[in-house]
Amino acid sequence: MKRVVIVRHAKSVPYGYDDDFHRDLTERGINDADKISQKLKISGIVPDLVIASPATRTMSTASIYCQNLGYDSALIRKEEVLYEGLVTQDFIDMLQELSEEVKTVFVFGHNPGVYYLAYNLVKYFNSDMPTCSTVVLDFPVERWLEVSARGAQMTFQFTPKTL
Repeated sequence: MKRVVIVRHAKSVPYGYDDDFHRDLTERGINDADKISQKLKISGIVPDLVIASPATRTMSTASIYCQNLGYDSALIRKEEVLYEGLVTQDFIDMLQELSEEVKTVFVFGHNPGVYYLAYNLVKYFNSDMPTCSTVVLDFPVERWLEVSARGAQMTFQFTPKTL
């Protein structure tokens, strides 16, 4: 089984849109990221690899998750395409290039991109992706090359309101 955990960045400041890339998290966003990553830890869901948009709010969210999940945040792989937006096939191509040693990858991004990824990777995704929403998708495959659109099952979705 291969697992993809898609995370929308936590709540960010409601100003600074003229420099959107550098917007930071609010106190609520920091608390939400802490709460959800602690829930993942209790559930035994930890990353073998973390990939994130290099935007400040996304890297801050990823760093909080890494701290709580025992992953060295210096090893976060920054992917500009997660900030710019990518189509599902490009995301699948990125997954298919992962080392087979990676069983669980965490991907931190932005809406609407993360919503479309979740929607297109599972057969039925009837949810929303509010800030800090974390979707755990399991692909019943042995190799990343076998990952495909609509091939995952949603195992969990954690949002700040559900915890």
